[in-house]
Amino acid sequence: MSRLTLLSLQLLVAIVAIVLWQFFSAIPVFGKILLPPFFFSNPVDVFSQIVKWFSTGVIWRHLAITLWESILAFAIGSLGGIMVGFWFARQPRVAAVFDPYVKMINALPRVVLAPIFTLWLGLGIWSKVALGVTLVFFIVFFNVYQGVKEVSRTVLDNGRMLGMSERQLMRHVYWPSALSWMFSSLHTSVGFAVVGAVVGEYLGSAAGLGYLIQQAEGIFDVAGVFAGMFVLSAFVILIDMGVTLVERRLLVWRPMAADGRG
Repeated sequence: MSRLTLLSLQLLVAIVAIVLWQFFSAIPVFGKILLPPFFFSNPVDVFSQIVKWFSTGVIWRHLAITLWESILAFAIGSLGGIMVGFWFARQPRVAAVFDPYVKMINALPRVVLAPIFTLWLGLGIWSKVALGVTLVFFIVFFNVYQGVKEVSRTVLDNGRMLGMSERQLMRHVYWPSALSWMFSSLHTSVGFAVVGAVVGEYLGSAAGLGYLIQQAEGIFDVAGVFAGMFVLSAFVILIDMGVTLVERRLLVWRPMAADGRG
């Protein structure tokens, strides 16, 4: 499937969904509106709200704050997950000792941690960053850990036979093996970094996309809530596209997957 065809199909899905949303929120079916505008709004009102935010410039400050929180959460959580993942994979005894504690911390509901971070770090950006880090860290950590553990034993033995040092093995064997796993986790982590920032803003802040959504909910502005979610979704897609560009740059050596055609 060509890139243009894929993009066309993706746009078609979005257009069909929006048209159906508008149809069921405006036209009665069997004498009843299936998507009452009071609860579901409609695409026209949502689009108007988005245009209003951008035309008046209200959205830019909130976007900038959420972007900065998300970038910090993504960077700190990813770096920490990569470093600890490599360390645990290369030190089985350390991994065995800390294994129950890692699982215990990972099992904690992040929403419960949000008020604690707010108490410790205040209502500024760092409480939101901390919440995002807890979401990103474990996703990256488990993937990097598994990626290093999955290194081919044959490749390792061949490298040692050729006289490669541990540093050379790390650079030429372990790191390339972990990269595919790592970038797979980073694509997921992008969304979680933003979720952490937005949830933190929703629970307590004076700015950000989460604050906008919370304010809209407070006055039963359903169009504003959906507008915030659409802006947030586009925001995540743009960041994920950036991760994809970096991935293609670093994984240029990786062979293309077969398309499965005979």
